[in-house]
Amino acid sequence: MSTSDSRHELIAALDRREAELDRRQRRVEEYGEAELAAMTDAYESFYRVLDIYQDQVTGDDGDIQTIVEFQGEIERVMSDIPDDVLHADIFEECDEYLQQKWFSDSDFEHVYERLEPVADLADRIEDRDEALEGYRKARRDVETRLRECRDEIEELERLSELAEADLDAPIERLEEPIRAYNEAAREAFREFKRSAPAREVMAFLDEMEAYPLVDFTSPPRDVVEYIETNPPGEEPIATILDYADYSRSKLEHYVDEPNKLKHAVEGHRAYLEALDGEPLTVSWPPPQAEALRYRCRELTAAVNRIDPAVVEQLRTVAALPRETEYERLRNSAVVRQELSEEERERLQSEAIEDELAELRAERDRLMEALESYPER
Repeated sequence: MSTSDSRHELIAALDRREAELDRRQRRVEEYGEAELAAMTDAYESFYRVLDIYQDQVTGDDGDIQTIVEFQGEIERVMSDIPDDVLHADIFEECDEYLQQKWFSDSDFEHVYERLEPVADLADRIEDRDEALEGYRKARRDVETRLRECRDEIEELERLSELAEADLDAPIERLEEPIRAYNEAAREAFREFKRSAPAREVMAFLDEMEAYPLVDFTSPPRDVVEYIETNPPGEEPIATILDYADYSRSKLEHYVDEPNKLKHAVEGHRAYLEALDGEPLTVSWPPPQAEALRYRCRELTAAVNRIDPAVVEQLRTVAALPRETEYERLRNSAVVRQELSEEERERLQSEAIEDELAELRAERDRLMEALESYPER
């Protein structure tokens, strides 16, 4: 079965499920749901007593005391059954038949046979409920496919917007200044982390909370508290990490409270070691011009606190939308960086528009189906 056929089958399956649900609902409405429910409760109670006592009162196992107990249970069930319950005559007939001194399996088989019309009706609500669940599942399948369809449309529309990208555009006019700035920003942060007191690094990270586009992960609170309030905080992060590797006896020669340092640092070594300048960089391909403008504004504030000399290279990056054909170059960079060879070939053909037309038509059919087959 082709993909297209399987998608049409979802709607066809929903249609079949609705037809089956309607059929089974009519079978319930033929007698009324409340009436069927009352009869089903009576049937289940009556049948339960038969099932419990059959082996106890038939054959050699039967004794008068158990038979009396069995008949008493039947009488109790019958007293709870309304006089106007569906098939009340069958329950009464079975009750009357069971008022005898001795029983064999054939007696129970006779009662089960007489109860068959009741059993058939007792299944109708359950059958309807099963059909309802089947309908709901079929509808969920259509909803799932609709979500997938919309995602596929969104992706193809994104590709379609890039169809006019100039793959021969000189993207190095963007790439070279961005790469030069990124390398300078990473090196500036490495030097800052290597030589600045840990307390100063923590203060910098705290300031970055005010700049959401400079996305440093906030340091663990207990590390910050230790560094801010204890003498080792005046040392670089690398020194504090070295201290944490020392034995407690050796560490006593360097810090006043070895246990306190180890407790604060050991559990967060991975964070402190991984801390780098990546949040200070500009992505490649770069963001759209307006997003780049906002990002460079926040990066300027951040980098200026570490190494003001790097800000000049950042200004060169910030000027790219004004001094180049930025969107043309950026679109070319996006196509080259983000798209596979297969996607590039699709861009150069009319396949995307054909697929979009097919998906949009499918989306409309699925939406129409969900409107035609409401939730139940």
